[in-house]
Amino acid sequence: MAEKQFISAKPINSSLVKAVIVDDEPIARETLLNYIIKYCEGIEVIGQANDVPSAIETINRLKPELVFLDVEMPFGNAFDVLENTSAIQYETIFITAFSEYAIKAFNFSAAYYILKPLDIDELIKAIEKVKIQMQLKTEPLVSKVLSENIRHPENKKLVLPTTTGFEVVPVKNIVRLSGSSNYTEIYLLDGKKKVVSRVLKQFEEMLCDQGFMRIHKSHIINMEQIKSYHKGRGGTVELNDGSEIEVSPNKKQELLAYFSN
Repeated sequence: MAEKQFISAKPINSSLVKAVIVDDEPIARETLLNYIIKYCEGIEVIGQANDVPSAIETINRLKPELVFLDVEMPFGNAFDVLENTSAIQYETIFITAFSEYAIKAFNFSAAYYILKPLDIDELIKAIEKVKIQMQLKTEPLVSKVLSENIRHPENKKLVLPTTTGFEVVPVKNIVRLSGSSNYTEIYLLDGKKKVVSRVLKQFEEMLCDQGFMRIHKSHIINMEQIKSYHKGRGGTVELNDGSEIEVSPNKKQELLAYFSN
């Protein structure tokens, strides 16, 4: 049965972002609500829910613009909520005490998340990012991609933030990545190149268990795209797109060991 709806002390203000809090812990909901009221301008909480069934009912009924969504709850999880409220257009900020594996999934999908126990600064930062995304008026694809990545890890997709929203790229379509200062260039099978304002290290952490290897301080490659290796101090690899990438000497043995397994 749905939990009793939270009633605002004043009429809903149409200029504010309408939000719903979903968490199975009453203290967690109360803490988050108090933080939002005290520190987060422009957000109005119009409803709360304490489990998956009540969350689905509350979101479908109130049609919020933003949902603060606990990942693990009774009778299911956050992804069950997303799938059963897919007709509603809303942004999501995930609240989680999840493992490193799940955090990697969030990063893959460019999802907004806050770790428990809640940190006020992280909450404010996440809300500001969501507000910017809302202003761009793009379809909220992030939560959908995150759900697909969790349920179908063999077909992972990478969400790349752009100046106008997000772009979704299947990981298997990436040939290589090249880092320069605070930017990373991503080269795809179709010959296109994407430039993202992220350091190469972030992609290394995400892709290291997806068949990719950092073979140089400036290069990560898809191991399935190697065409040949040419000897040298570190050597070079030729990829299927015709590019030739230098191998750092301290990465040579790791690269060669990959082919000996």
